[in-house]
Amino acid sequence: MTQASRPTPLAPGSGPGRRGVVGGLFGLTAAALAAPVLTACGGGPKADPKTVTFGSNGADAAPKSAYAAVTKAFTRDSGLKVATNTVDHDTFQKSITSYLQGTPDDVFTWFAGYRMQYFAKKGLATPLDDVWEKLGDGFSDATRQLSRGEDGKYYFVPLYNYPWAVFYRKSLFAERGYEVPATWEEFIALAKRMRGDGLDPVASGYGGGDSWSVLGAFDYLNLRANGYDFHMALMRGETSWTDKRTTRVLDLWRELTPHYQKSGGGRSWQDAAQSLLDKKTGMAVIGLFLGQQVTDEKIRADLDFFAFPEIDPAHGQDAVEAPTDGFMLSRRPKNEDGAKKFLTYLGGAAAEEAYMKADPSNLAVNEKASTASYNPLQRKSAELIARAKHISQFADRDSDPGFISTVVLPGLTEWLGHPDDGAATLKKIESQRSRFFTA
Repeated sequence: MTQASRPTPLAPGSGPGRRGVVGGLFGLTAAALAAPVLTACGGGPKADPKTVTFGSNGADAAPKSAYAAVTKAFTRDSGLKVATNTVDHDTFQKSITSYLQGTPDDVFTWFAGYRMQYFAKKGLATPLDDVWEKLGDGFSDATRQLSRGEDGKYYFVPLYNYPWAVFYRKSLFAERGYEVPATWEEFIALAKRMRGDGLDPVASGYGGGDSWSVLGAFDYLNLRANGYDFHMALMRGETSWTDKRTTRVLDLWRELTPHYQKSGGGRSWQDAAQSLLDKKTGMAVIGLFLGQQVTDEKIRADLDFFAFPEIDPAHGQDAVEAPTDGFMLSRRPKNEDGAKKFLTYLGGAAAEEAYMKADPSNLAVNEKASTASYNPLQRKSAELIARAKHISQFADRDSDPGFISTVVLPGLTEWLGHPDDGAATLKKIESQRSRFFTA
């Protein structure tokens, strides 16, 4: 095989970039139509009962190698073959709806929470309660909840998660005498000091298809200033974007924007991340997947992070943004028995251990998986998530991604170019809310 939002209406696909939001989602945009189309690797009335087809968005080197290790181990232990259909992340997300409505692969990669629930509700996925009975008790209650549809049935098998935080290089902080900030005031003071030292304080790259990357800062500002409950109400369309609490988020963000790396709209997230690795910027609000940019293990050992600073003591740092990725079963799999055996394996400790050895930028969610191969960043990341009182999934996963990609992101990225008081931006976003959410 080749590697292969909702204006009216859109569905929760994801879009440009490794961790991105949907560009066109459930109604394909012109860009999506021009892109390679995600199609099934095999199947049909006479599909091979000894073969399970697997649609994967892991086209980058690290996840591709990791999935290869996992499928090889499954084949060895089960006697079943896995025909993997690897498609780049962007194309996979843009084509996901037409793919699932056609003749998709038996098992496919996807995301927990709202994204999974949408497909389950539309009947485009098969329940996995029998798989979960075999998986046992290796998962937290929060992970189990993220894997259930609105009907209470399981539709998702998780593989890994990864936190967002503020990353930096330890040697740079030591050389300059910088201290890790715990509060917003300390964070802004540190940024001002870095600026005075001739350093760009915060890496910024949201050009092209990478506008999704700005959501990490927005989410954390909202979580820290207004708390998890308000953040989720905003994401679910249950409260107004012109609420004074949302206005405060942009007021806080405006304090930070002078300290962003210039011309972020013309830079990819990878380039922004590289500037951190090269010590051209002091900090980056980004996910643990930053580690996939690292080729020198000495630099990896020099990376560290701190939780996004406290803004309101009432909320502290009790929420962590930790998206969860995994697998679903298509609605009419050609080899359902084999596919469920594969999914049971994928949710087990052995598969997660094999995956993490090949891709050290993620964390196993099965609590029985060994963490012996974890590097210091992974161990610290696991501790951060374990301490969290609340875990969010990222704005494009916690909300209707059509709303995020076609309304929120254009508004926020335009505002970042000229960060004023934000009232007009929030009013414009609010004017579109009813198109995506019903009372």
